[in-house]
Amino acid sequence: FFSSRPKSLPAYFCEPRVKMFSIANRVVGSARVYITLTGVRCMSSVNFDRKRIRICSASEAVSEIEDGATMLVGGFGLCGIPETLIEAVKASGKTGLTAVSNNAGVDGFGLGKLLATKQISKMVSSYVGENAEFERQFLSGELTVELTPQGTLAERVRAGGAGIPAFFTPTAYGTVIHEGGSPNRYKEGGGEVEVASRPRESRQYNGINYILEEAITGDVALIKAWKADENGNLIFRKTAMNFNKPMAKAAKFTIAEVEEIVPVGTIEPEHVHVPGVYVNRIVKAELNEKRIERRTVLAEGGFVSAEPGTPAARRERIVRRAAKEFRDGMHANLGIGMPMLASNFIPDGMKVTLQSENGILGLGPFPHEGEQDADLINAGKETVTILPGGAYFSSDESFAMIRGGHIDMSILGAMQVSANGDLANWMIPGKMVKGMGGAMDLVASPGTKVVITMDHTAKGGGHKILEECTLPLTGKRCVDMIITELAVFHCTDSGLILSEVADGVSVEDVRAATGASFVVADDLGTF
Repeated sequence: FFSSRPKSLPAYFCEPRVKMFSIANRVVGSARVYITLTGVRCMSSVNFDRKRIRICSASEAVSEIEDGATMLVGGFGLCGIPETLIEAVKASGKTGLTAVSNNAGVDGFGLGKLLATKQISKMVSSYVGENAEFERQFLSGELTVELTPQGTLAERVRAGGAGIPAFFTPTAYGTVIHEGGSPNRYKEGGGEVEVASRPRESRQYNGINYILEEAITGDVALIKAWKADENGNLIFRKTAMNFNKPMAKAAKFTIAEVEEIVPVGTIEPEHVHVPGVYVNRIVKAELNEKRIERRTVLAEGGFVSAEPGTPAARRERIVRRAAKEFRDGMHANLGIGMPMLASNFIPDGMKVTLQSENGILGLGPFPHEGEQDADLINAGKETVTILPGGAYFSSDESFAMIRGGHIDMSILGAMQVSANGDLANWMIPGKMVKGMGGAMDLVASPGTKVVITMDHTAKGGGHKILEECTLPLTGKRCVDMIITELAVFHCTDSGLILSEVADGVSVEDVRAATGASFVVADDLGTF
């Protein structure tokens, strides 16, 4: 066995990409040497000491991070975030960091801490959400932001960990993500775009349009797990799995913050969520606040109908009509806000399985007071429950269900819908940036029915149903049905069809409130 190439051995036998049939291997010092039928392959560039799993302090673990590093950070909202590691990065003073994370926590908590100290120079995320500092830094030109659809983000990270450099996806075809021009950075002071996103290659397979997305890998991953054994095998708890699982696999160096470290053999092999081969350092969680972003509980006495004439009553009218689209045996995804209310009106005796894109199948009602769990939230960051027979899974698995057409219907909100079914619901350039979250993925599958629930007009009376959307699109020709407090429209290739009007509303009322032409169905109904 040789620890380096002997003079008599040609150099090409030591090239790392030479494919040979190995009959033996052995590690000599830091070099792995393969004795083969044709020569020797050296792997002296691998730092096996750095790869070795070690249990250490948070400060020791993050000392491996360099200025300018790309960090993959697990979590969804505040659920499953590595609180101890984030605090250690803050204390380390590392700067110029690129953070790849679904979102950036909230002001002053989670990655919001690193935004406040200006240690992050770039965010790759799907959702800005309620983090006012995140939005302010982006719009004022202080922060570079690459907004990416949530499912695409999860798959880009998953692909990076699997050694796949790029893939085609139907998500975001026909939007600024595909065509380019989405603001990545504004000039100092805001207003004018300094750096815009580049166009993606597109291709058609089996009559469906796709765009090319490149994989994401990181220098380091900071993830949060429930348990780890001393071999680095990890288990997550409930919806805290989210982005943690794929991100653990896509970095050169993975640090797992865990609530409990157990001896080898304690975790049954079939219960392991992430095998230890992906993990380099294990840190016992010291900060475990598990702050709940939206604490929601079941109202005493259950659901109570809203008082007539109130905004809540208007929303209830919309979602009651939307609930009539449920079918027995259906799998459905309900968006944040008004769409989620439709679950209160699923008819008795009908089985509808609700999916939440942060990793639940079998979503249940809000918990009773005192039973809320920080590790069990829905996509709106609200505390929820899970029904018997439900399942938890990671974000990449969740969007495989969605993108693959396994979810029968999605009910979403909207800022604008066009006459041909285009949808806009994620951004007002230069003014408001909440991010697309999972919406672009939810409307991308041809096999999923897309129902929009929204107020018929904007505040001030502006039209929301238009001939063409004026805001950046979420999806192109993706909407099947629009339900408002005034009317129900079906979106067809030839335009809008008014199929129902609300009690007490005339066709003329609908025309006056609609900024697009439509035809009236011969069998016009009421709701």
